[in-house]
Amino acid sequence: MPPDTSGSAVRIENLVKRFGDFTAVDRVSLEVKRGEIFGFLGPNGAGKSTTIRILCGLLPPTSGRATVGGFDVATQPEEVKRSIGYMSQKFSLYDDLSVKENIEFFAGVYGVPPENFPARRDFVLRMAGLEDKLETQTRLLSGGWKQRLALGCAILHEPPILFLDEPTSGVDPIARRSFWELIYELSGSGHSIFVTTHYMDEAEYCHRIALMYNGRTIALGSPEELKKSLGQGHLLMLETPRLLDSMTLLQGREGILDVAVFGGGLHVKVDNDQSAIPRIRAALDQAGIQIRSLEPITPSMEDVFVSLIEQQEALA
Repeated sequence: MPPDTSGSAVRIENLVKRFGDFTAVDRVSLEVKRGEIFGFLGPNGAGKSTTIRILCGLLPPTSGRATVGGFDVATQPEEVKRSIGYMSQKFSLYDDLSVKENIEFFAGVYGVPPENFPARRDFVLRMAGLEDKLETQTRLLSGGWKQRLALGCAILHEPPILFLDEPTSGVDPIARRSFWELIYELSGSGHSIFVTTHYMDEAEYCHRIALMYNGRTIALGSPEELKKSLGQGHLLMLETPRLLDSMTLLQGREGILDVAVFGGGLHVKVDNDQSAIPRIRAALDQAGIQIRSLEPITPSMEDVFVSLIEQQEALA
């Protein structure tokens, strides 16, 4: 379901956070629409988690302004906290409590009215698929089940806005995909979801993305918009048993704009894929380098990320 664009869930204007001489968040401005899944991407230390803590009313900004659900994070932090759900990368659960006890505890923390609790508990159990694990100690759950329980506890009080801070860190790919299905369900029911991640493939699941680097937003848009921002050139995937030799051979050749290791192969950015492919084949063949595969591909978010970071480092 497409996001509801009738208003802003989160609005940030020239947000700055300094710790002494260190600037963790540097003039960030962005907006998250209602019902939108908004991805906050970037390497460790980029400023993602600091921004999240400011938006959750846990840290005061040094300057700038941010509103969440219409409340100012600097002057109305308690109102902000009541209108959001928060899930950290450590799941925010108590391992020595059972599933049932964790749900009861967080219902109390979030002030869920007693008359509403049975319905909210049952909803969380159904959503997370934990109906048959009610008495299980949380420490005995796998990472994927803990993840589902933590998300359920974060939405017990029916907050319109969710902040998920690297929620899929440390869980397997199948659990990650299952978790994102839950996020889509919540977005479809009207929740606005602000999620930080360092997994580039998860960016594909977001309606829009902000890419953070050194405390700044260096790109903002939908996944498709950011892929188009790569600009001139076409991308090829080269698979060969001699990656480094191939990389050295191809770099700087006519028509080749960039060569980078990607997984078990090379991503080769060229000015024209039709003419570049035979030239690359001929060059590698002359050097006695076997080609397992060479074909055009669609750029991934990792390609976008690497390209933008390289541009920033070149400007530094």
